Amino acid sequence: MTTGARRRMGVDERRQQLIGIALELFSRRSPDEVSIDEIASAAGISRPLVYHYFPGKLSLYEAALTRASEDLAGRFVEPREGPLGARLLRVMHRFFDFVDEHGPGFSALMRGGPAVGSSRTNALVDSVRQAAYVQILAHLGITEPPARLELVIRSWISLVESTALIWLDGRRIPRRELEVQLVHDFAALSAVSAVHDDEMATLLRRVLRDEPGDGPFGDLAARLISLAS
Repeated sequence: MTTGARRRMGVDERRQQLIGIALELFSRRSPDEVSIDEIASAAGISRPLVYHYFPGKLSLYEAALTRASEDLAGRFVEPREGPLGARLLRVMHRFFDFVDEHGPGFSALMRGGPAVGSSRTNALVDSVRQAAYVQILAHLGITEPPARLELVIRSWISLVESTALIWLDGRRIPRRELEVQLVHDFAALSAVSAVHDDEMATLLRRVLRDEPGDGPFGDLAARLISLAS
């Protein structure tokens, strides 16, 4: 039996193929453990040809992280319809889908991996955080956030990142419980800030007006009341 000649790929198509293969390998193992030879073998090409498209492993790694960061940032995009708590919960579902599927790659993106100190890698991480921040502001209908609101949102984004990284190390808490907990954390951070700031109090009242009793925020309120009783 004979097979047809292998189709020749264009430059951009080959680059995208190599990035996809690198991402797939990085999703299963730390980038430090993935070699150029392994990537070349998976692509069915020679090691020198990989270097024709990427000058080194770091450049391929950064290209893969660029795609991963764009994907991750996109997980925070959500139609601005319905209660905020339900929207945030859907965002957390999608965020943890990514974390679950790309554990080592997610850790490498957030911790630096083999590109520790790379300004490009740091910029990618910052771009994900900024995209998340902008999306949350949009859901709140805020264009010029007061200082305490910015503190709440950025603190929550950092909490989401660190929680996901800790969860990956053993996955000892059921994922779905953690997603709900993180939405509760956003409400709790906002409530604490509202105690100290009139603008935050006004914002929180507006958000809670649209929250159903069986939503994530209503669930948190019911649990807190039961603890106090």
